[in-house]
Amino acid sequence: MCLGIPGQVLEIVDDANSIARVDVSGVKRNVSVALVRSEGIAPGDWVLIHVGFAMSKIDEAEARETLKALQLMGDVYTDELKLLHSSQIE
Repeated sequence: MCLGIPGQVLEIVDDANSIARVDVSGVKRNVSVALVRSEGIAPGDWVLIHVGFAMSKIDEAEARETLKALQLMGDVYTDELKLLHSSQIE
């Protein structure tokens, strides 16, 4: 199963390569925001992340609800976080 994990953009760390520092459940990671740059990505924005790529921009309410639902999934959520953390762009 593949999941999109919500993360909040902290900063754009490499504008030329569309890399942002994102807080994912308390863990700060670099992810590619190239696929969502046209939506206007800035610090404070929320994105859904899958294997190191922001796949879509979402609002905060959707991010919070998704995080709650994912936490209820237990191991599936934990496994996806491990995958996200291991597929880092740093």
